[in-house]
Amino acid sequence: MQDTAHPLSPQDCLVALMIAVSASDENVRTAELVKIDSAVNMLPIFASYDADRVRTVSALVMDLFEQEDGLDALFGLLRENLPERLFETAYALACDVAAADGTLQETELRLLEEIRYELNIDRLHAAAIERGARARHLSL
Repeated sequence: MQDTAHPLSPQDCLVALMIAVSASDENVRTAELVKIDSAVNMLPIFASYDADRVRTVSALVMDLFEQEDGLDALFGLLRENLPERLFETAYALACDVAAADGTLQETELRLLEEIRYELNIDRLHAAAIERGARARHLSL
């Protein structure tokens, strides 16, 4: 039974944000799904995470996106359940998912801007995170 005050774990919040970025352009690409799966399976922040929760969190995000104020609701859940020390991690994961397919759609860019604002990511830190994501996802 989950605590109603905290329906999402910090890891759930990170997954939700990655899925939100992927779904933001209404076209969830394979490269983005692979990036999310890879993050969940490889990064230390997800070491104790039950990867089967990804499907549940995905359904939650998709349900929220069908609502008029769904993005605001998602950010509300993040503010309630994601520790501030993980805000930059969340933004870095969001940038990696956005960059995974090699193109950034306008909707993805707008969502990244909104994430920066909602998570109060410093402009200099955001630029460094974005540059790192761009460097990791370049192709020949």
